[in-house]
Amino acid sequence: MKIQLMVIFGGKSVEHEISIISALQAIRHINKDMYDVIPVYITKDRDMYTGKDITSIEEYQNLPALLKKSSKVVFAKDGDRVYLTDHPSVRKFKKMKLPVDLAFPIVHGSNVEDGTLQGFLKTYGIPFIGCDVVSSAVGMDKHVMKTVLKDYNIPVLDCAIFSKYDYEADSDAVARAVEEKYAFPVIVKPATLGSSIGISKASDHEELEEALSTAFSFATKVLIEPAVTALREINCSVVGDIEEAEASECEEPLNATTILSYEDKYIGNSSKNADSQGMASLARQIPANITPEMRKEVRELAVKTFKALGCNGVVRIDFLYDTAADKIYVNEINTIPGSLSFYLWEPLGIPYEKLIDRLVELCLKREREEKNLLSSFDTNVLSLCSNNALGGAKGSKGKLKV
Repeated sequence: MKIQLMVIFGGKSVEHEISIISALQAIRHINKDMYDVIPVYITKDRDMYTGKDITSIEEYQNLPALLKKSSKVVFAKDGDRVYLTDHPSVRKFKKMKLPVDLAFPIVHGSNVEDGTLQGFLKTYGIPFIGCDVVSSAVGMDKHVMKTVLKDYNIPVLDCAIFSKYDYEADSDAVARAVEEKYAFPVIVKPATLGSSIGISKASDHEELEEALSTAFSFATKVLIEPAVTALREINCSVVGDIEEAEASECEEPLNATTILSYEDKYIGNSSKNADSQGMASLARQIPANITPEMRKEVRELAVKTFKALGCNGVVRIDFLYDTAADKIYVNEINTIPGSLSFYLWEPLGIPYEKLIDRLVELCLKREREEKNLLSSFDTNVLSLCSNNALGGAKGSKGKLKV
Protein backbone atom coordinates (compact mmCIF):
# COMPACT_ATOMS: atom_id res chain seq x y z
CA MET A 1 0.00 0.00 0.00
CA LYS A 2 1.37 3.40 -0.97
CA ILE A 3 2.06 6.15 1.56
CA GLN A 4 -0.31 9.11 1.17
CA LEU A 5 2.27 11.90 1.14
CA MET A 6 0.98 15.47 1.37
CA VAL A 7 3.46 18.00 -0.03
CA ILE A 8 2.50 21.37 1.42
CA PHE A 9 3.99 24.64 0.20
CA GLY A 10 3.47 28.38 -0.27
CA GLY A 11 2.12 30.35 2.67
CA LYS A 12 2.23 33.94 3.89
CA SER A 13 5.94 34.54 3.40
CA VAL A 14 8.20 36.80 1.38
CA GLU A 15 9.74 33.57 0.08
CA HIS A 16 6.36 32.29 -1.13
CA GLU A 17 7.33 31.92 -4.80
CA ILE A 18 10.59 30.12 -4.01
CA SER A 19 8.64 27.62 -1.93
CA ILE A 20 6.51 26.82 -4.99
CA ILE A 21 9.61 26.16 -7.09
CA SER A 22 11.24 23.96 -4.41
CA ALA A 23 8.05 21.95 -3.85
CA LEU A 24 7.34 21.29 -7.51
CA GLN A 25 10.97 20.25 -8.02
CA ALA A 26 10.61 17.73 -5.22
CA ILE A 27 7.27 16.40 -6.48
CA ARG A 28 8.89 15.59 -9.83
CA HIS A 29 11.45 13.41 -8.04
CA ILE A 30 9.18 11.59 -5.58
CA ASN A 31 8.95 7.87 -6.33
CA LYS A 32 5.34 7.50 -7.48
CA ASP A 33 5.55 3.71 -7.04
CA MET A 34 5.97 4.24 -3.29
CA TYR A 35 3.96 7.39 -2.64
CA ASP A 36 0.67 8.92 -3.70
CA VAL A 37 1.43 12.63 -3.76
CA ILE A 38 -1.22 15.06 -2.51
CA PRO A 39 -0.09 18.60 -3.38
CA VAL A 40 -1.44 21.32 -1.09
CA TYR A 41 -0.79 24.94 -1.96
CA ILE A 42 -1.22 27.59 0.77
CA THR A 43 -2.04 31.03 -0.61
CA LYS A 44 -0.64 34.24 0.86
CA ASP A 45 -4.09 34.61 2.44
CA ARG A 46 -3.52 31.24 4.18
CA ASP A 47 -6.17 29.31 2.26
CA MET A 48 -5.32 25.75 1.18
CA TYR A 49 -5.96 24.30 -2.28
CA THR A 50 -5.34 20.99 -3.98
CA GLY A 51 -5.93 19.64 -7.47
CA LYS A 52 -4.21 18.19 -10.52
CA ASP A 53 -3.07 21.60 -11.84
CA ILE A 54 -1.43 22.58 -8.54
CA THR A 55 1.74 20.73 -9.62
CA SER A 56 2.14 22.66 -12.90
CA ILE A 57 4.38 25.68 -12.41
CA GLU A 58 3.06 27.38 -15.53
CA GLU A 59 -0.38 27.57 -13.92
CA TYR A 60 0.94 29.97 -11.25
CA GLN A 61 1.34 32.67 -13.87
CA ASN A 62 -2.45 33.10 -13.62
CA LEU A 63 -3.13 32.36 -9.98
CA PRO A 64 -6.84 33.35 -9.90
CA ALA A 65 -7.54 30.94 -12.75
CA LEU A 66 -5.57 28.17 -11.02
CA LEU A 67 -7.48 28.57 -7.76
CA LYS A 68 -10.82 28.66 -9.55
CA LYS A 69 -10.27 25.17 -11.02
CA SER A 70 -8.68 23.76 -7.83
CA SER A 71 -10.35 22.54 -4.63
CA LYS A 72 -10.27 24.65 -1.49
CA VAL A 73 -9.64 22.28 1.43
CA VAL A 74 -9.27 22.00 5.20
CA PHE A 75 -8.07 19.30 7.57
CA ALA A 76 -10.56 17.02 9.30
CA LYS A 77 -9.79 14.35 11.87
CA ASP A 78 -11.84 11.16 12.02
CA GLY A 79 -10.65 8.62 14.55
CA ASP A 80 -6.93 8.09 14.15
CA ARG A 81 -6.83 9.42 10.59
CA VAL A 82 -6.53 12.93 9.26
CA TYR A 83 -8.16 13.82 5.96
CA LEU A 84 -8.27 16.67 3.51
CA THR A 85 -11.87 17.60 2.88
CA ASP A 86 -13.75 20.38 1.13
CA HIS A 87 -13.77 23.79 2.77
CA PRO A 88 -17.18 24.54 4.38
CA SER A 89 -17.70 27.35 1.88
CA VAL A 90 -17.65 24.89 -1.00
CA ARG A 91 -21.04 23.60 -2.19
CA LYS A 92 -19.83 20.03 -2.47
CA PHE A 93 -18.88 20.08 1.23
CA LYS A 94 -17.67 16.71 2.57
CA LYS A 95 -17.66 15.14 -0.87
CA MET A 96 -13.86 14.99 -0.84
CA LYS A 97 -12.07 12.91 1.78
CA LEU A 98 -8.36 12.39 1.06
CA PRO A 99 -6.44 10.51 3.78
CA VAL A 100 -3.05 11.93 4.79
CA ASP A 101 -0.33 9.66 6.17
CA LEU A 102 2.64 12.04 6.17
CA ALA A 103 3.18 15.72 5.50
CA PHE A 104 6.17 17.09 3.61
CA PRO A 105 6.43 20.82 4.33
CA ILE A 106 8.50 22.51 1.63
CA VAL A 107 8.14 26.07 2.77
CA HIS A 108 10.56 28.94 3.18
CA GLY A 109 10.57 31.93 5.49
CA SER A 110 8.65 33.32 8.42
CA ASN A 111 5.05 32.25 9.16
CA VAL A 112 5.72 28.78 7.73
CA GLU A 113 9.31 27.51 8.05
CA ASP A 114 9.73 29.03 11.52
CA GLY A 115 7.76 26.33 13.36
CA THR A 116 4.33 27.81 12.67
CA LEU A 117 3.30 25.21 10.10
CA GLN A 118 5.08 22.44 12.01
CA GLY A 119 3.06 23.25 15.13
CA PHE A 120 -0.16 23.23 13.12
CA LEU A 121 0.62 19.78 11.73
CA LYS A 122 1.65 18.51 15.15
CA THR A 123 -1.63 19.68 16.68
CA TYR A 124 -3.49 17.52 14.18
CA GLY A 125 -1.15 14.59 14.84
CA ILE A 126 0.15 14.49 11.26
CA PRO A 127 3.71 13.13 11.10
CA PHE A 128 5.83 15.54 9.09
CA ILE A 129 9.23 15.52 7.42
CA GLY A 130 11.94 17.84 8.68
CA CYS A 131 12.77 19.85 11.78
CA ASP A 132 10.35 19.97 14.68
CA VAL A 133 8.73 23.09 16.13
CA VAL A 134 11.63 24.13 18.36
CA SER A 135 14.49 23.57 15.93
CA SER A 136 12.51 25.28 13.16
CA ALA A 137 11.89 28.33 15.34
CA VAL A 138 15.47 28.53 16.60
CA GLY A 139 16.85 28.07 13.10
CA MET A 140 14.75 30.95 11.77
CA ASP A 141 15.77 33.40 14.49
CA LYS A 142 19.42 34.25 13.77
CA HIS A 143 19.99 35.78 17.21
CA VAL A 144 18.59 32.82 19.13
CA MET A 145 20.54 30.45 16.86
CA LYS A 146 23.80 32.26 17.62
CA THR A 147 23.06 32.11 21.35
CA VAL A 148 22.51 28.35 21.25
CA LEU A 149 25.59 27.70 19.11
CA LYS A 150 27.78 29.73 21.47
CA ASP A 151 26.82 27.30 24.25
CA TYR A 152 28.22 24.50 22.08
CA ASN A 153 31.44 26.44 21.35
CA ILE A 154 30.53 26.66 17.67
CA PRO A 155 32.07 29.79 16.10
CA VAL A 156 29.64 32.57 15.14
CA LEU A 157 30.19 36.28 14.57
CA ASP A 158 29.39 38.64 17.41
CA CYS A 159 26.19 40.63 16.96
CA ALA A 160 24.00 43.39 18.35
CA ILE A 161 20.23 43.04 18.39
CA PHE A 162 17.54 45.75 18.40
CA SER A 163 13.75 45.63 18.40
CA LYS A 164 11.39 47.84 16.43
CA TYR A 165 10.46 49.46 19.75
CA ASP A 166 14.08 50.53 20.27
CA TYR A 167 14.16 51.87 16.73
CA GLU A 168 10.83 53.68 16.81
CA ALA A 169 11.64 55.24 20.19
CA ASP A 170 15.01 56.63 19.05
CA SER A 171 16.47 55.55 15.72
CA ASP A 172 19.48 57.83 16.19
CA ALA A 173 20.32 56.10 19.48
CA VAL A 174 20.24 52.71 17.74
CA ALA A 175 22.62 53.95 15.04
CA ARG A 176 24.95 55.43 17.68
CA ALA A 177 24.96 52.18 19.64
CA VAL A 178 25.98 50.26 16.52
CA GLU A 179 28.79 52.72 15.73
CA GLU A 180 30.09 52.55 19.29
CA LYS A 181 30.17 48.76 19.21
CA TYR A 182 31.55 48.11 15.70
CA ALA A 183 33.75 49.77 13.13
CA PHE A 184 32.36 50.05 9.61
CA PRO A 185 31.50 48.14 7.50
CA VAL A 186 28.67 46.25 9.21
CA ILE A 187 25.97 43.88 8.01
CA VAL A 188 22.37 44.73 8.92
CA LYS A 189 19.77 42.00 8.54
CA PRO A 190 16.24 41.10 9.68
CA ALA A 191 16.68 38.52 12.43
CA THR A 192 13.94 36.21 11.16
CA LEU A 193 14.14 36.11 7.38
CA GLY A 194 16.08 34.16 4.78
CA SER A 195 17.02 34.42 1.10
CA SER A 196 19.05 37.59 1.82
CA ILE A 197 15.83 39.61 1.96
CA GLY A 198 16.30 42.96 3.71
CA ILE A 199 20.04 42.45 4.23
CA SER A 200 22.38 45.40 3.60
CA LYS A 201 26.03 46.27 4.03
CA ALA A 202 26.67 49.68 5.60
CA SER A 203 30.01 51.44 5.22
CA ASP A 204 29.12 54.76 6.84
CA HIS A 205 26.48 56.46 9.00
CA GLU A 206 24.18 57.32 6.10
CA GLU A 207 24.20 53.77 4.76
CA LEU A 208 23.60 52.44 8.28
CA GLU A 209 20.47 54.56 8.65
CA GLU A 210 19.17 53.32 5.31
CA ALA A 211 20.02 49.69 6.14
CA LEU A 212 18.21 49.87 9.48
CA SER A 213 15.12 51.34 7.83
CA THR A 214 15.13 48.58 5.22
CA ALA A 215 15.60 45.76 7.71
CA PHE A 216 12.88 47.02 10.06
CA SER A 217 10.42 47.11 7.16
CA PHE A 218 10.66 43.29 7.05
CA ALA A 219 10.99 42.28 10.71
CA THR A 220 10.43 43.47 14.26
CA LYS A 221 13.92 42.40 15.32
CA VAL A 222 17.12 43.39 13.51
CA LEU A 223 20.61 41.99 13.90
CA ILE A 224 23.86 43.85 13.20
CA GLU A 225 27.25 42.16 12.94
CA PRO A 226 30.72 43.16 11.77
CA ALA A 227 31.24 42.55 8.06
CA VAL A 228 33.84 40.03 6.96
CA THR A 229 35.65 42.00 4.28
CA ALA A 230 37.92 39.22 3.02
CA LEU A 231 35.00 36.86 2.52
CA ARG A 232 34.39 33.49 0.97
CA GLU A 233 31.11 31.68 1.56
CA ILE A 234 31.08 27.91 1.93
CA ASN A 235 27.82 25.95 2.22
CA CYS A 236 27.17 22.39 3.33
CA SER A 237 24.02 20.32 3.73
CA VAL A 238 23.30 17.77 6.47
CA VAL A 239 20.82 14.88 6.55
CA GLY A 240 19.83 12.88 9.63
CA ASP A 241 18.65 13.42 13.19
CA ILE A 242 20.30 14.09 16.55
CA GLU A 243 21.31 10.43 16.81
CA GLU A 244 23.07 10.15 13.47
CA ALA A 245 23.75 12.75 10.77
CA GLU A 246 26.01 13.06 7.76
CA ALA A 247 27.33 16.00 5.77
CA SER A 248 27.11 16.56 2.03
CA GLU A 249 29.69 17.85 -0.38
CA CYS A 250 30.66 21.51 0.11
CA GLU A 251 29.87 24.28 -2.34
CA GLU A 252 31.07 27.83 -2.89
CA PRO A 253 28.79 30.43 -4.53
CA LEU A 254 30.97 32.04 -7.16
CA ASN A 255 30.07 35.66 -6.41
CA ALA A 256 30.01 35.38 -2.63
CA THR A 257 32.66 38.06 -2.04
CA THR A 258 29.59 40.29 -1.58
CA ILE A 259 26.18 39.57 -0.06
CA LEU A 260 24.17 37.27 -2.31
CA SER A 261 20.93 39.05 -3.06
CA TYR A 262 17.52 37.48 -3.62
CA GLU A 263 18.04 38.10 -7.35
CA ASP A 264 21.48 36.42 -7.26
CA LYS A 265 20.00 33.33 -5.68
CA TYR A 266 16.82 32.90 -7.65
CA ILE A 267 16.72 35.11 -10.74
CA GLY A 268 20.12 36.22 -11.96
CA ASN A 269 21.26 32.80 -13.15
CA SER A 270 17.94 31.52 -14.38
CA SER A 271 15.99 32.17 -17.53
CA LYS A 272 13.60 34.42 -15.55
CA ASN A 273 10.61 32.31 -16.52
CA ALA A 274 8.39 29.74 -14.85
CA ASP A 275 11.03 27.05 -15.33
CA SER A 276 13.41 28.62 -12.82
CA GLN A 277 15.38 26.03 -10.91
CA GLY A 278 15.56 28.09 -7.70
CA MET A 279 18.71 27.57 -5.65
CA ALA A 280 19.82 24.85 -8.06
CA SER A 281 20.44 27.54 -10.71
CA LEU A 282 22.84 29.63 -8.60
CA ALA A 283 26.37 29.90 -10.03
CA ARG A 284 28.44 27.76 -7.71
CA GLN A 285 31.46 25.53 -7.55
CA ILE A 286 30.88 21.96 -6.39
CA PRO A 287 32.99 20.74 -4.74
CA ALA A 288 34.21 24.01 -3.27
CA ASN A 289 37.81 24.90 -4.06
CA ILE A 290 39.07 24.40 -0.52
CA THR A 291 41.74 22.25 1.09
CA PRO A 292 40.90 18.76 2.33
CA GLU A 293 41.52 20.02 5.86
CA MET A 294 39.01 22.86 5.47
CA ARG A 295 36.47 20.55 3.84
CA LYS A 296 36.75 18.24 6.85
CA GLU A 297 36.38 21.17 9.28
CA VAL A 298 33.31 22.57 7.50
CA ARG A 299 31.57 19.20 7.29
CA GLU A 300 32.26 18.44 10.96
CA LEU A 301 31.02 21.88 12.01
CA ALA A 302 27.90 21.37 9.90
CA VAL A 303 27.02 18.13 11.66
CA LYS A 304 27.82 19.63 15.06
CA THR A 305 25.55 22.60 14.31
CA PHE A 306 22.77 20.33 13.08
CA LYS A 307 22.82 18.29 16.29
CA ALA A 308 23.20 21.33 18.58
CA LEU A 309 19.99 22.78 17.16
CA GLY A 310 18.15 19.44 17.37
CA CYS A 311 17.48 19.27 13.64
CA ASN A 312 15.87 16.51 11.60
CA GLY A 313 15.63 15.86 7.88
CA VAL A 314 17.72 17.91 5.48
CA VAL A 315 19.17 21.36 6.15
CA ARG A 316 21.78 23.62 4.60
CA ILE A 317 24.29 25.48 6.75
CA ASP A 318 26.01 28.55 5.35
CA PHE A 319 29.50 29.41 6.55
CA LEU A 320 31.55 32.60 6.34
CA TYR A 321 35.26 32.09 5.72
CA ASP A 322 37.38 35.06 6.77
CA THR A 323 40.41 34.53 4.53
CA ALA A 324 42.41 37.29 6.25
CA ALA A 325 42.02 35.75 9.71
CA ASP A 326 41.73 32.17 8.38
CA LYS A 327 38.60 31.60 10.46
CA ILE A 328 35.29 29.92 9.69
CA TYR A 329 31.98 31.02 11.21
CA VAL A 330 28.48 29.58 11.03
CA ASN A 331 26.40 32.25 9.35
CA GLU A 332 22.92 30.72 9.25
CA ILE A 333 20.97 27.51 8.91
CA ASN A 334 18.20 26.85 6.40
CA THR A 335 15.98 24.25 8.05
CA ILE A 336 14.14 23.71 4.75
CA PRO A 337 16.74 24.71 2.16
CA GLY A 338 15.91 25.91 -1.33
CA SER A 339 15.71 22.95 -3.73
CA LEU A 340 16.25 20.81 -0.58
CA SER A 341 19.99 21.11 -1.46
CA PHE A 342 19.68 18.01 -3.65
CA TYR A 343 22.59 19.24 -5.79
CA LEU A 344 24.95 18.86 -2.80
CA TRP A 345 24.06 15.17 -2.41
CA GLU A 346 24.30 14.09 -6.02
CA PRO A 347 28.14 14.35 -6.00
CA LEU A 348 28.16 11.81 -3.16
CA GLY A 349 26.08 9.36 -5.19
CA ILE A 350 22.73 10.17 -3.55
CA PRO A 351 20.14 11.10 -6.23
CA TYR A 352 17.19 13.33 -5.40
CA GLU A 353 14.76 10.40 -5.28
CA LYS A 354 16.88 8.57 -2.68
CA LEU A 355 17.27 11.76 -0.65
CA ILE A 356 13.47 12.02 -0.39
CA ASP A 357 13.23 8.35 0.64
CA ARG A 358 15.74 9.07 3.42
CA LEU A 359 13.67 12.02 4.64
CA VAL A 360 10.57 9.83 4.84
CA GLU A 361 12.51 7.21 6.83
CA LEU A 362 13.63 9.87 9.31
CA CYS A 363 10.04 11.10 9.68
CA LEU A 364 8.74 7.60 10.40
CA LYS A 365 11.56 6.96 12.87
CA ARG A 366 10.68 10.10 14.83
CA GLU A 367 7.01 9.15 14.79
CA ARG A 368 7.81 5.71 16.26
CA GLU A 369 9.96 7.27 18.98
CA GLU A 370 7.36 9.89 19.93
CA LYS A 371 4.65 7.24 20.24
CA ASN A 372 6.67 5.69 23.06
CA LEU A 373 6.65 8.92 25.06
CA LEU A 374 4.05 9.53 27.77
CA SER A 375 1.60 12.28 26.83
CA SER A 376 -0.88 11.83 29.68
CA PHE A 377 -1.22 10.26 33.10
CA ASP A 378 -4.10 9.16 35.27
CA THR A 379 -5.51 11.94 37.44
CA ASN A 380 -8.75 12.77 39.24
CA VAL A 381 -8.19 16.54 39.33
CA LEU A 382 -11.30 17.42 37.31
CA SER A 383 -13.54 15.16 39.38
CA LEU A 384 -12.66 17.23 42.45
CA CYS A 385 -13.40 20.62 40.84
CA SER A 386 -16.60 22.63 41.14
CA ASN A 387 -18.08 25.56 39.20
CA ASN A 388 -17.89 27.74 42.29
CA ALA A 389 -14.19 27.04 42.59
CA LEU A 390 -13.76 28.38 39.05
CA GLY A 391 -15.73 31.53 39.75
CA GLY A 392 -19.00 30.22 38.33
CA ALA A 393 -22.51 31.71 38.02
CA LYS A 394 -22.36 33.31 41.46
CA GLY A 395 -19.01 34.96 40.66
CA SER A 396 -17.08 33.09 43.33
CA LYS A 397 -13.57 34.45 43.80
CA GLY A 398 -12.41 31.41 45.69
CA LYS A 399 -9.29 29.56 44.62
CA LEU A 400 -9.49 26.26 42.80
CA LYS A 401 -9.91 23.47 45.32
CA VAL A 402 -8.78 19.90 44.67
